[in-house]
Amino acid sequence: MSLPPPPANSDSADTSAPSLVRTYRVWQGSNVFLFGGRLIFGPDVKSIFISIFLVIVPIAVFCALVARKLLDDFPHHSGWSIMGVVIALTLFVLITLIVTSGRDPGIVPRNSHPPEPDDYNWTENSNNGQISTSRFPRTRDVIVNGITVKVKYCDTCMLYRPLRASHCSVCDNCVERFDHHCPWVGQCIGLRNYRFYYMFVFSATLLCLYVHAFCWVYIVRIKDFEKVSIWRAMSKTIASTALIIYTFVCVWFVGGLAVFHTYLISTNQSTYENFKYRYDPQTNPYNRGIFNNFREVFCSRIPPSKNKFRSKIPREPLDSYRRTDIRPLSPLMKRTTRHMELLVGNSVYNEHEEEESHHRDGSENETRSKDSESKDSGLTDKSLDLSKILHAERVDGQESSVGRYPPWETTPQVPDSIIEVGESNWNTGPRYSTQETV
Repeated sequence: MSLPPPPANSDSADTSAPSLVRTYRVWQGSNVFLFGGRLIFGPDVKSIFISIFLVIVPIAVFCALVARKLLDDFPHHSGWSIMGVVIALTLFVLITLIVTSGRDPGIVPRNSHPPEPDDYNWTENSNNGQISTSRFPRTRDVIVNGITVKVKYCDTCMLYRPLRASHCSVCDNCVERFDHHCPWVGQCIGLRNYRFYYMFVFSATLLCLYVHAFCWVYIVRIKDFEKVSIWRAMSKTIASTALIIYTFVCVWFVGGLAVFHTYLISTNQSTYENFKYRYDPQTNPYNRGIFNNFREVFCSRIPPSKNKFRSKIPREPLDSYRRTDIRPLSPLMKRTTRHMELLVGNSVYNEHEEEESHHRDGSENETRSKDSESKDSGLTDKSLDLSKILHAERVDGQESSVGRYPPWETTPQVPDSIIEVGESNWNTGPRYSTQETV
């Protein structure tokens, strides 16, 4: 009687399979995720609570101390419409605020590695036969409606940015049609949330004007009913006076933004483009006319997000950093490292020239030692013997000349008196060039 086969070891199968993790948990940007990656915010997401507070508290005061007293002052119960409109406007402002802040603004997925070597610029030195690679060209020219537009290479995301995209230093992401990073909503404003941002600013302006106007209505009704001056009437309703001052100040901010972004939409510009490029009407490659520009912002289909934050990807093991001598870096350290790579990216060490220079220095030392007095002969012989030992070790491959000094350091500077005695001891290190690639 044959025995049944032993069951498969599920534990070993689980350990051999790579562990999966959702994308938002290993996201390399500075964003904050809520509800399992369904909502994405900027790193300054706490500021949205300040914005909500600045909206809800004044409206609550208006409804309790102003609108409630105007309910019966109009015929056919039309005073209830004052309360209804202000509540509807407030809900619309809060919804557009949350939608603007909690959605992907158009983040461009970053590459895991730089473009292929075919995209490099290769140069060859015909004198010594060396081949070195220069860095990526910082910009590329793209023709848009007959006008040349430059797109930049992003060192952080390791890609050439799409048209009208820029890298947000706060969120540490490249964003399509980047407008600006708004601290009041705690999010970048870009291709996928600009429409809702404009509606938020515009509706907030209408809400300020609405509250401001009906506060004055309530003050005038007190003035007419009690037959007092306007200043006496304002003193009788402190809440209305405070709301008038508050909404007057706020309307300069949100109203100014609404007017400014209306102008930007009419000319098909972003805030970033307006401040950096200052397009003329003739040189703006994206201007399609006022009607088409507004239709592009409000009537066009919003493209889907290019990032699947809830999708599962293999978790990268921590020991991979040890194997490759790579450590996770903060955005500031990344920029510092890339700047250092820019300085030493084209450093070339010519081993043959160093070998010839070593032998030449040795022969000069030998000539000088013959002409010197007998008091220096013992020390010179020791230096020559040490030079031969170092040279033999370098030929046998036991000494790494490349790892002796960091790439950004040059060989030490030694006084002439020491060089004459043991020059070959100091010149065994490589000679680096720190010229920046243009």
